[in-house]
Amino acid sequence: MTHALFIIDVQNDFTEGGALGVEGGAAVAAGITRYLAGHPGRYDAVFASRDWHDADNDNGGHFATTDAPDFVITWPVHCVAGTAGADFHPDLDIDGVTVQVRKGQGKPAYSIFEGTTDDGETVPQKLDELGVTDIDVVGIATDYCVLASASDALAAGRNVSVFTDLIAGVAAESSAAALRELSQAGAQVVHS
Repeated sequence: MTHALFIIDVQNDFTEGGALGVEGGAAVAAGITRYLAGHPGRYDAVFASRDWHDADNDNGGHFATTDAPDFVITWPVHCVAGTAGADFHPDLDIDGVTVQVRKGQGKPAYSIFEGTTDDGETVPQKLDELGVTDIDVVGIATDYCVLASASDALAAGRNVSVFTDLIAGVAAESSAAALRELSQAGAQVVHS
């Protein structure tokens, strides 16, 4: 059994004051850092994803450029590659991260499974290479990228746990619905 942690999109633009900041995002960053410090050696691999969008286009309709964003399919400009908004939140200690994943890059992407590693591998390739069987999921936002990433991990045949104390969502109702959906699909929805 190989155990991995997925840290989903703990970036400046998704925390308070960012382009799409969610309440509790900074607390999630600090909480993940405390959790990892308190559980050294728990994980064989730690993956951290980031939205990494193009600056010179609408990223496949992901960015609202002419009309107001609908916050379902179109969004304000966020996490543009190389900007401070795309950086990991400063309270997230990434020293223990073993695999960085960038997603978006010209198209909409919610799940970590839609990204690639710094050396061009897909996430399924990397999981298979490492023999990962169990994945714990933390990060932002519960009702979008955490949901998509955990769902894809389940679909890929992994055992999945989502830590409710280390996630933050856009809205309470949709976040609760996301956690119910994940639980019904077979994920363990638990406190870290």
